Amino acid sequence: MRLFTLVCVALALAGSQAFAQYGSLPGGLMPAGGYPAPDLRLRDMDGERFDLTELRGRWAFVHFWASWCGPCREEMPAIQRMAETLSDTPLAFVLVNTAETEDAVFSFLGIVAPALNTLMDTDGLVTDQWQPRGLPATFLVDPGGRIRYLALGGRPWDEKVYLDFLRALTFD
Repeated sequence: MRLFTLVCVALALAGSQAFAQYGSLPGGLMPAGGYPAPDLRLRDMDGERFDLTELRGRWAFVHFWASWCGPCREEMPAIQRMAETLSDTPLAFVLVNTAETEDAVFSFLGIVAPALNTLMDTDGLVTDQWQPRGLPATFLVDPGGRIRYLALGGRPWDEKVYLDFLRALTFD
């Protein structure tokens, strides 16, 4: 019981620091403690190689999704609008499709979010390393490569509260 209390206090302190620094966390976003982001090396839909370590020095929005996931389907247009709205920021958008075929991904994105590109985790191994506890899941990785915030489930990412929070992160 004492360990549980200590963990709760630590999480509360981490959360209060975020609140003080950014005003408040948008609904569904929670502090993640700053642990190092797992490796993320994949190819995108165009076959181009991607390595998360190349984004050091800037914030990254790392989002795990699948076309068969209902909340992912609902959320993806909001992510596209968010990416367009925040195109003037240094925030990097990293979408990771979890264990689907290229045909399924191309068909889905072509209809739902045609401006987005995604990384292809066809065997699901990268997703296993990140352990997202369900889909969709978003990790906000700081410029030093540490996971600072986590969102489980779909979010209206294009709403002002999320956009303002992400702008505050990237221009801090």
